[in-house]
Amino acid sequence: MAGVDMNMQILIVDDYKTMLRIIRNLLKQLGFNNVDEATDGATALQKLRDKPYQLVISDWNMEPMSGLQLLKEVRTDTKLKDLPFVMITAESKSENVVAAKQAGVTNYIVKPFNAATLKNKLQAVLGAF
Repeated sequence: MAGVDMNMQILIVDDYKTMLRIIRNLLKQLGFNNVDEATDGATALQKLRDKPYQLVISDWNMEPMSGLQLLKEVRTDTKLKDLPFVMITAESKSENVVAAKQAGVTNYIVKPFNAATLKNKLQAVLGAF
């Protein structure tokens, strides 16, 4: 087994700076240090087009472009369409989950969450690490 590249480029997207810091710290605890941030969907999309990321972790509730819209943009971009995309949401409502799945989300995490939850979700996406 090749295992997971712990140096993979990860982009985290949230319009709330504190949340970005929390996610970055959790990723660091898990051993991922190669993390970029974007505070909105449009910036995230630009970064994704400029640099080869292996994973996106995005919040759902953002203005003006939501995480769901970002996901849809990523999935319609030929270069990005297979990129693992993990959505973070405060809503566990089933219609949200369904909408995200229909849009092609790889996995999703409901807030609040801890390092163990994040690790489980990422292992489901990336394989064991």
